[in-house]
Amino acid sequence: MDFSKPFETQFADQKLSICEVGHRLYAKGFSSANDGNITMRAGDGYFLCTPTMQSKGSLKPNDIVLIDCEGELVAGAKQRSSEALLHLEAYRQRPDIQAVVHCHPPHATAFAITNRSLPRWVLAEVEIFLGYIPIAPYKAPGTHEFAETIHPFVKDSNAIILAHHGTLTLGKDLEQAFWWTEVLDSYCRILILASQIGPLQYFTPDQQRELAALQSKWGFSPPG
Repeated sequence: MDFSKPFETQFADQKLSICEVGHRLYAKGFSSANDGNITMRAGDGYFLCTPTMQSKGSLKPNDIVLIDCEGELVAGAKQRSSEALLHLEAYRQRPDIQAVVHCHPPHATAFAITNRSLPRWVLAEVEIFLGYIPIAPYKAPGTHEFAETIHPFVKDSNAIILAHHGTLTLGKDLEQAFWWTEVLDSYCRILILASQIGPLQYFTPDQQRELAALQSKWGFSPPG
């Protein structure tokens, strides 16, 4: 971060990327009204963050703010998201990630409010791209306690369901973090549809090993 230059003239590409992903979240119904928040690493312990109380469908580059590793506002014209602490906890635990997306995709959130765990070994793409998808326990949003709910899970998964709340996805870049939200919600929708047809059919142990090998071969090995 170059504090000798105005913040408004810095991180132009990153700010634009955050706005574009925000617009896509809103267009897909993953973030209604002012729901959700997006962050990206800005180097040297700083993070770009969406502002509080603003629709992701109307984000503009000048709306994006800069925060430090404690969540304090460093630069920008607006207040940072009230849930930035959740993102910062993920960054602390995962130095490999560059971006975090939190939103409320309807099908995944349906699992969040029923506290129903997602089954494994039923859909190939989910096993290759995401693998283990845990559910973190509920705490009031925006609090330190809320941020700490992901602590036991974030080292082992790039997608976490937040009980009674929504989802959190982590990526090597912002596009990947958005993809994982899409994959997660699509999987939950498929599970809901499948439940109306009949019992799930699971991969055999040999098929599971084959998928695990593909995950490693294609560079999607689980974190940790």
